[in-house]
Amino acid sequence: AECLFPSLTGDITQKGYEKKRSKLIGAYLPQPPRVDQALPPERRAPVTPASSTRYHRRRSSGSRDERYRSDVHTEAVQAALAKHKERKMAVPMPSKRRSLVVQTSMDAYTPPDTSSGSEDEGSVQGDSQGTPTSSQGSINMEHWISQAIHGSTTSTTSSSSTQSGGSGAAHRLADVMAQTHIENHSAPPDVTTYTSEHSIQVERPQGSTTSRTAPKYGNAELMETGDGVPVSSRVSAKIQQLVNTLKRPKRPPLREFFVDDFEELLEVQQPDPNQPKPEGAQMLAVRGEQLGVVTNWPPSLEAALQRWGTISPKAPCLTTMDTNGKPLYILTYGKLWTRSMKVAYNILHKLGTKQEPMVRPGDRVALVFPNNDPAASMVAFYGCLLAEVVPVPIEVPLTRKDAGSQQIGFLLGSCGVTVALTSDACHKGLPKSPTGEIPQFKGWPKLLWFVTESKHLSKPPRDWFPHIKDANNDTAYIEYKTCKDGSVLGVTVTRIALLTHCQALTQACGYTEAETIVNVLDFKKDVGLWHGILTSVMNMMHVISIPYALMKVNPLSWIQKVCQYKAKVACVKSRDMHWALVAHRDQRDINLSSLRMLIVADGANPWSISSCDAFLNVFQSKGLRQEVICPCASSPEALTVAIRRPTDDSNQPPGRGVLSMHGLTYGVIRVDSEEKLSVLTVQDVGLVMPGAIMCSVKPDGIPQLCRTDEIGELCVCAIATGTSYYGLSGMTKNTFEVFPVTSSGAPVSEYPFVRTGLLGFVGPGGLVFVVGKMDGLMVVSGRRHNADDIVATALAVEPMKFVYRGRIAVFSVTVLHDERIVIVAEQRPDSTEEDSFQWMSRVLQAIDSIHQVGVYCLALVPANTLPKTPLGGIHLSETKQLFLEGSLHPCNVLMCPHTCVTNLPKPRQKQPEIGPASVMVGNLVSGKRIAQASGRDLGQIEDNDQARKFLFLSEVLQWRAQTTPDHVLYTLLNCRGAIASSLTCVQLHKRAEKIAVMLLERGHLQDGDHVALVYPPGIDLIAAFYGCLYAGCVPITVRPPHPQNIATTLPTVKMIVEVSRSACLMTTQLICKLLRSREAAAAVDVRAWPPILDTDDLPKKRPAQIYKPSNPDTLAYLDFSVSTTGMLAGVKMCHAATSAFCRSIKLQCELYPSREVAICLDPYCGLGFVLWCLCSVYSGHQSILIPPSELETNPALWLLAVSQYKVRDTFCSYSVMELCTKGLGSQTESLKARGLDLSRVRTCVVVAEERPRIALTQSFSKLFKDLGLHPRAVSTSFGCRVNLAICLQGTSGPDPTTVYVDMRALRHDRVRLVERGSPHSLPLMESGKILPGVRIIIANPETKGPLGDSHLGEIWVHSAHNASGYFTIYGDESLQSDHFNSRLSFGDTQTVWARTGYLGFLRRTELTDANGERHDALYVVGALDEAMELRGMRYHPIDIETSVIRAHKSVTECAVFTWTNLLVVVVELDGSEQEALDLVPLVTNVVLEEHYLVVGVVVVVDIGVIPINSRGEKQRMHLRDGFLADQLDPIYVAYNM
Repeated sequence: AECLFPSLTGDITQKGYEKKRSKLIGAYLPQPPRVDQALPPERRAPVTPASSTRYHRRRSSGSRDERYRSDVHTEAVQAALAKHKERKMAVPMPSKRRSLVVQTSMDAYTPPDTSSGSEDEGSVQGDSQGTPTSSQGSINMEHWISQAIHGSTTSTTSSSSTQSGGSGAAHRLADVMAQTHIENHSAPPDVTTYTSEHSIQVERPQGSTTSRTAPKYGNAELMETGDGVPVSSRVSAKIQQLVNTLKRPKRPPLREFFVDDFEELLEVQQPDPNQPKPEGAQMLAVRGEQLGVVTNWPPSLEAALQRWGTISPKAPCLTTMDTNGKPLYILTYGKLWTRSMKVAYNILHKLGTKQEPMVRPGDRVALVFPNNDPAASMVAFYGCLLAEVVPVPIEVPLTRKDAGSQQIGFLLGSCGVTVALTSDACHKGLPKSPTGEIPQFKGWPKLLWFVTESKHLSKPPRDWFPHIKDANNDTAYIEYKTCKDGSVLGVTVTRIALLTHCQALTQACGYTEAETIVNVLDFKKDVGLWHGILTSVMNMMHVISIPYALMKVNPLSWIQKVCQYKAKVACVKSRDMHWALVAHRDQRDINLSSLRMLIVADGANPWSISSCDAFLNVFQSKGLRQEVICPCASSPEALTVAIRRPTDDSNQPPGRGVLSMHGLTYGVIRVDSEEKLSVLTVQDVGLVMPGAIMCSVKPDGIPQLCRTDEIGELCVCAIATGTSYYGLSGMTKNTFEVFPVTSSGAPVSEYPFVRTGLLGFVGPGGLVFVVGKMDGLMVVSGRRHNADDIVATALAVEPMKFVYRGRIAVFSVTVLHDERIVIVAEQRPDSTEEDSFQWMSRVLQAIDSIHQVGVYCLALVPANTLPKTPLGGIHLSETKQLFLEGSLHPCNVLMCPHTCVTNLPKPRQKQPEIGPASVMVGNLVSGKRIAQASGRDLGQIEDNDQARKFLFLSEVLQWRAQTTPDHVLYTLLNCRGAIASSLTCVQLHKRAEKIAVMLLERGHLQDGDHVALVYPPGIDLIAAFYGCLYAGCVPITVRPPHPQNIATTLPTVKMIVEVSRSACLMTTQLICKLLRSREAAAAVDVRAWPPILDTDDLPKKRPAQIYKPSNPDTLAYLDFSVSTTGMLAGVKMCHAATSAFCRSIKLQCELYPSREVAICLDPYCGLGFVLWCLCSVYSGHQSILIPPSELETNPALWLLAVSQYKVRDTFCSYSVMELCTKGLGSQTESLKARGLDLSRVRTCVVVAEERPRIALTQSFSKLFKDLGLHPRAVSTSFGCRVNLAICLQGTSGPDPTTVYVDMRALRHDRVRLVERGSPHSLPLMESGKILPGVRIIIANPETKGPLGDSHLGEIWVHSAHNASGYFTIYGDESLQSDHFNSRLSFGDTQTVWARTGYLGFLRRTELTDANGERHDALYVVGALDEAMELRGMRYHPIDIETSVIRAHKSVTECAVFTWTNLLVVVVELDGSEQEALDLVPLVTNVVLEEHYLVVGVVVVVDIGVIPINSRGEKQRMHLRDGFLADQLDPIYVAYNM
């Protein structure tokens, strides 16, 4: 088999994103040539082997949702996909933890309840029970598998022709089986990753051997990181696949434009010069026919009711059905009239008191009736009209938290509704509190529920009569409307508009008295209300009402009722036609010849045409005539906008338009002939309504008339429209009071028009065409797409076995200044991961081909979990809300930010470096000084420092043991805060002597030998250290292995012991046993340990003499530490540097023997070790030692000790501060009661080697402010490997300052100060004061030239206590030699500097230093090794991580790293695994918005997976190695396309 990936040219890392991110379609690579490519295209339909045909009858209909089905469109989609069929799938499939992939049995699921299908949704119940569809699904699967197996064996025999067909998945699986050796994993083989040896090439460092076993995750051993990944690693193979996919060229880039050197401009979409533009003449407003006045039309609707109720009381008005399709109840006109009167009387006279009635004419009342009770609702509606109160019909709230019911509550509140009319049954069904009260629903006003059943009402007195007047401008009723954002508005309809609308409908539909009409629609609003409740009464018609519940049980019920009652008219949606098609097989004697008009209420949905065609096709033989089908267009604001008139002339075919989808996205009408793939076929919705004028205006901006070949928003001027949004004058003005203007600016009419919210045009002959809704519009980089069209394309992708038909939501979210398309679908419970993923990838291809637009996110959720509207449709705005807040809980997510996001800023081009001289001149000209600063000069400080006269610490200790033998130097506290042990000067001296004897006699060591000290934090460690100095040995402090976690901690100990060439290892008896235990033997080779000395039993004698070094530059000790980048580095500290270090700290913190300092730090490296072991001996102060591990059992230990000992100076680590902030947050009151007082603390210094964590220090300060902690006491220090402490907030000198810098500028290595709270601002805190004797300069890391003030560069340091070099056994000192002795390339080229490896900047402040100079503040931004170069800019992981942690409440920790130019984000999830996939879109969004970066891979892991070192720094490189070696056991890994 040929290689599946083109071989990678050169190194990925450089090519990365420069090659335009490829389109998703590029993912399907050419396949090895096959025998069957010669097949003619027609044969490519799925042909099935004869054997399976019996099971596998494909019915012409029913296998797809007819409502969105258009054969043309399905063929188009299939054709588009067929283009890619010959190519290979190379999209890496997300990996999921097994526990997330729960394959439940089918019985455990109920199919999604499409229990009420308002908008246009729903699938028949039969779909999941008895109809052939489901059986076909199960067999298909076997067939698919059998075919797959077939294919792999007989690809050359004749059967290959069948196999080349539509069953693409089979054919892919077959290829994979043929071309890969599937390793024997316990997990099922991952069909989408190709693990053939030659397909993936990983650049590996020369000379690295593959046989090296991958080290265990989380060790310090992983010194080489990243690219030495074994090829078989599943994760890296997927990443490689992703990189390859993304490297394929994208569409041609847009026109280049100038980018200001500084601002990262987001790319502005330049208009495409070839885009179609409208060329037609300006349209003219179109008039409907005259509204003819018929003499016997009533003067108002109530008058009509009175008339029919008195002259023909026995005439049937409304027949309701039960769920068996039997007539349940017949409401006559007489009963409607008497009952409505009764309701009217009771509303006006029986609520409240005589003096204070609750409801007066003109007040609004809610109508809350279930969908199966139209009779009660109709009586209540007319009762309100008679009482002159305004009915507001709404849905029944089923629970307190119904999707969207809160917004309905807001509508009721704003309408001032206080009374809700309801039926008995409905009242009983409402949720009740234990006392029987109906609770107040969320967001609803307080309501009085009033039951309108006749038996509950009192009879009106004989002399009472409703006041029936002619229709006027009072409000008749309010119809609710849900907007795109989920808010609910009330459209007010006046009595005159109500009457005129009924007249216009009567004229347009040719209604006559006593006609029978079958209504399937919702009678509370829209077409169902207008025809089935209002116009029907005006004409004394008989309405047969079919409840939704009956349709679900028997989708044919409406057709049966048309036959049974010989109905002339039926009002349906395309959904009802589709359902009838699915179920019509069983019916013989159907006759539809009585129908003269079949009103299709959603005829304005462009996709209804396919339902109409298919329905006509099937039922033409049953007497249905083509001219009977009458689509109509309507909107809550404009009522009926247009309707096709029923004609008797069957020769006149209805209007059709085949429009180019591409043209439509630019709002231009282009009849499409040549390109059949992406067209939209629309049908006309008839003519403008009688008495109305229509025009179309540009959708945005001034309402200017469109040209004839331009799509616009339809506007209507008529009496029969809504008049306002209740209580919202501003929105009303924009919608109901529009004055369209011509291009010259003249108004079209003196009367206002109403915007219908429909997009369309008026075609030839005055026919109205609608192509979409304003609400469904998504504007993606300047082109308009309609959500319905996208849904239709997604539904046309076969096979549809994996998702539910009517359960697809499409909406857009705004990310990075443009709308991005999101598709959410409900997945069937029986579909596998591969199936769904396959379907998702095909949907992406189809939408790309047909709409030329990328999908940002495609999510599948479990069956039945999307929020529903009351009639079972998907509640779009609620779904979008859940998506954005991360509580949608999808089970599959595919994000394609690489493909969609085309407006990222241009990658930064590095400017050629400017010469040294011009930098100097430039700085002088701009008045900037060179960025340099220094601490106080050691030479000039006069102090009575006795210890200064000694060169060596060992001498200082001997001197203290003689002069102040009983002065306590160290006190160690236990977890209860009691003194565990303490050491005076003389005790320490004597212990050290005994240890020296032991080393020389039992260890037989020479001077200069290295000794590893493996001790828990405490006093033994200190004694052992000075014992080594007394014996002339070089100590190395090593953190002991963790008894609960030997496997990962012991190898690190072993490694340090080996790397430091320790000749001997000293420890306590306990650890000694641990090192020789069985667990230890399992983790490392125990025989390779050097001799182990146990210091718990010491010899009783003193050494002959104490060793004195010959030269202060000899080695005093080695300091080993794992840096943030995961490198184990040991640095050499000579005696002179050690003493200088101690002196510098003594001066900065003003330490004297009378002082007490509390230390809660790990004593193994850096400043922590120096403070714990060295400073007390040098300065003579008492150190109160608190092992940080004790805080896990008692978080208040450190602060209680500080308070109890009245300590003025204390040192801690970030981990300790975090423990206190999290662990004591709620206990401040009880601590206060225990007498905790922090008011004496002058300095509380966090010892760190990173950018100050300002959020943590501020929350700590805030939290303990009540306990007396001075807000300015908390500060940080800064040290690194080359110099263990550069800055440390001392006692004197100004408080630490904070500045806000522009994060975008930082990425360009520039510092721009901004105001607090400005966008993209990042707070940075000064890292403490520069220590005495330390000089700092900021240098350009590449050119090594000095930089000006406020420029970001590498911090270089010169001081007497710099370390003297790395100590390694690898012999690569040459590489790092410049870390310790670098010189500037110009300026002061004499001084030798050490490079810290950290980026930062200096800023001269207005404050004054202790010595009267202006104070220079040092701000540390981050480690150079950690910084990530992406798109030519420098990013610091912590900034991205901070954004991600803010994105969702369940993200507790985050770490980012790059791999081959892909950004990988690892998040720790604190929540159920079901939430894992919610994080993927949120993480991607926030990083795009705030950092202009596309995330390549999102990894969701359990809490505690991100490794952290002793200083609390994240070990991102270890994490990276663990990820690439597949050792993280992630919950979910998403590969963004």
